[in-house]
Amino acid sequence: MRRETQNILLVLLGGALLKLALTGTYLRYVKESLQPWLVVTGGVMVVLAVVSIVRDVRAGQAQTAPDGHEGHDGAEHAPVDHSGHDHGTSRSPWMLLLPVFAVFLISPPALGADTVNRSDRNAAQEAKASSGFAPLPSDDVIPLTITEFVTRTAWDDSGSLDDRTVKLTGFVVRKDADVYVARLTISCCAADASPVKAKMVGQDFGALPTDQWIEATGRVVPGSATKETAFVPTFTVSEVVPIPAPEDTYEG
Repeated sequence: MRRETQNILLVLLGGALLKLALTGTYLRYVKESLQPWLVVTGGVMVVLAVVSIVRDVRAGQAQTAPDGHEGHDGAEHAPVDHSGHDHGTSRSPWMLLLPVFAVFLISPPALGADTVNRSDRNAAQEAKASSGFAPLPSDDVIPLTITEFVTRTAWDDSGSLDDRTVKLTGFVVRKDADVYVARLTISCCAADASPVKAKMVGQDFGALPTDQWIEATGRVVPGSATKETAFVPTFTVSEVVPIPAPEDTYEG
């Protein structure tokens, strides 16, 4: 790979990282806490490319004689015939630009319903019951993450959610005849995403398209999150409201 190609790739890759980090698009792929590292990495790549370009320009100027002839001895050099060389292999590094163009032009979306349906497990089934759950507020409607909702229904023997009205925020997932409200949890980035979901009943959800973000208000069916259901609780919905997708679509 020629130095010019390396420098261009560094500038574009670094620029792509900075674009993701500074526009908030990075939240589709990694956790919020990783933003500073993306900014630093992208900045370093751009700076390295600029420094390399400046050095190459200065080196080229230093090798040019005052009379316009290259070289320091003034000797004339015969032209080199490159007709017999194969330059096809030099094109392959430019394939590295495809992911960069995808970021700049397409911006792949965050993971959604398809990812949830490819997994047969619920993230909460791997959770461990701690020494106890914090008391719930006395509000009439309790907003909970889907992870906390599922974890409580699966592991809290005190039944703290029984007869309590909660509000869940997630996207619609359909599998066979069942409809779920779901989120994806990540530890680091989208590559380790795990689904967490609750089965919705009590209403006709036919008008809700797959991947539509919603706020669903209702109550858990006690004892519905069991090993036989892969720890997916049943959620009796009393109200469902479509909403725009949040900036951060993942639960940490």
